[in-house]
Amino acid sequence: TPPSLREAKLLAARLLLGRVRKSFNVPPSAEFVARPVGICSMLRLPVRASAEGLDAAFVGVPLDTGTSNRPGARFGPRQIRAESAMVRRHNASTGAAPFDSLLVADVGDVNVNLYNLPASCRLIREAFQKIVASGCVPLTLGGDHTITYPILQAVAEKHGPVGLVHVDAHTDTGDRALGEKIYHGTPFRRCVDEGLLDCSRVVQIGIRGSSYAPDPYKYCREQGFRVVLAEDCWFKSLVPLMAEVRQQMGAKPVYISFDIDGLDPAYAPGTGTPEIAGLTPSQALEIIRGCKGLNIVGCDLVEVAPMYDVSGNTALLGANLLFEMLCVLPGVKTM
Repeated sequence: TPPSLREAKLLAARLLLGRVRKSFNVPPSAEFVARPVGICSMLRLPVRASAEGLDAAFVGVPLDTGTSNRPGARFGPRQIRAESAMVRRHNASTGAAPFDSLLVADVGDVNVNLYNLPASCRLIREAFQKIVASGCVPLTLGGDHTITYPILQAVAEKHGPVGLVHVDAHTDTGDRALGEKIYHGTPFRRCVDEGLLDCSRVVQIGIRGSSYAPDPYKYCREQGFRVVLAEDCWFKSLVPLMAEVRQQMGAKPVYISFDIDGLDPAYAPGTGTPEIAGLTPSQALEIIRGCKGLNIVGCDLVEVAPMYDVSGNTALLGANLLFEMLCVLPGVKTM
């Protein structure tokens, strides 16, 4: 007997749902595929040769030639990918379902030149120009913080000057060190020089540590940045702060740059320039989740140096924070 009209409609709906689901890349569940199985990609997603056709892409930049203290962040992308096998498909806390909303993949690493920092910056800029031009939002695994400068060159080329939510122990607004103007302590100074930032929409959170000058944040204030010191975050929720940040950022394009040393080294010891008395992982979640609703056009997680944390927990934290960034991108549905 031919199916009833209702049955036919249900069958058509199931087929359509199947086609829709197949259009997204979904990380395999460890209930069915063992975590150590397969290629070591970010969140065990498919690896693609380009960002063409993707809504968002994880991309590694294994560079640490710009570090000033302990090297090793070149191994950050690899270890973050390995630890990301623990991250599951849905965000049970926020309800975000990124893999039911966006087409996401791992597009591998930028082929940097470890012996030439300016050349690496050019290679990074060119790689991200292609990613951004395709309409894809990059989520970057660093690498030291130098990489944010050429990434923002590419992002601003498309979107114009962007707002910045910057989590870090350091402002990274130095002018030069040992005669060099490009290293991980200068990216945002270079961005200001080139007009890549909308300085009225820059907030730096978690800043702390000893300094070379009596007023180390003078330059930032002169540019119009909002500097939120770590000690002003101690023992409190950052939800009210992020409500103010959302109002400050408005509807214009925003970039998130998260240096893992923004967190206290008790939680994230695997980094090159640790500073005591930093943020907590729960505050990190409040910051990233507080960016929901913003016009986010790119994100990065930098300065994971795995060899200083044999537990792997710093990279695990980095992997989870990148997942949280994915969850707050425009277009991500809540289930």
